[in-house]
Amino acid sequence: MTKKRILFISQEITPYTEENEISKIGRHLPQGIQEKGKEIRTFMPRFGSINERRNQLHEVIRLSGMNLIIDENDHPLIIKVASIQPARMQVYFIDNEDFFQRKAIFEDKKGTFFEDNDERSIFFCRGVLETVKKLGWAPDLVHCHGWMTSLIPMFLKTAYKEEPLFENTKVVYSAYDDEFDKSLNHDFAKKALMEGIDPKDLAMYENPTHKNITKAAISWSDGAIVGSQDINEELIQFIEKSGKPMLSYQSEDKYVESFSNFYDEILTEEEVLAK
Repeated sequence: MTKKRILFISQEITPYTEENEISKIGRHLPQGIQEKGKEIRTFMPRFGSINERRNQLHEVIRLSGMNLIIDENDHPLIIKVASIQPARMQVYFIDNEDFFQRKAIFEDKKGTFFEDNDERSIFFCRGVLETVKKLGWAPDLVHCHGWMTSLIPMFLKTAYKEEPLFENTKVVYSAYDDEFDKSLNHDFAKKALMEGIDPKDLAMYENPTHKNITKAAISWSDGAIVGSQDINEELIQFIEKSGKPMLSYQSEDKYVESFSNFYDEILTEEEVLAK
């Protein structure tokens, strides 16, 4: 029996970014799932605050070199990798000078949300999927963490659904209390449009508030996880009404086991339907 493959896409992972709920799960969940016998790959943005020398990041030349076009502008895709030795796991980093060289993550020193966070999110999501294609690594399930990954479920079910590597891939979205006050750029949906996507597919991204893009991600996913204890109640109700498999909030000492079982539930459901 072949190992199930789980792709983790997280907007933050410690020790590369400061510790918070998402970054700690981004660090420890893949290790825990790997120790349970599944094969993993892990991706995050290469924010400018990450010290490349200290963390021993290096560019993967064979994966770099592609250009992604967003809003009619070309952006070179650079892939870097580092290892977390105690966990025996690698982390792939999506890098680009325009989007990820600044020292701050989502806000400037004055606390102002970066105007191009919409394009940074689009570039990150597309960059991950294009890199996985280059790796030739077909994930059985993709688990998304953080609002920056909200386009992944929609991309997988539309623009990338004919890609052989992803044709049987299931996707799970964890909803967190990582809210931002303002909405993303009002052209977010238009900029995310690419071949294989009908403008109607982006309807829920038209008013890109945190709440709306989270709902959109859940709508396109095969299952949803309540990632934070204090998540917006409206989002919990949205998940419940969606009828999708749902996992309630899990405490730190239980989530690896619970998430692993949840993956198995969704993957088993797919195998049953396929028979």
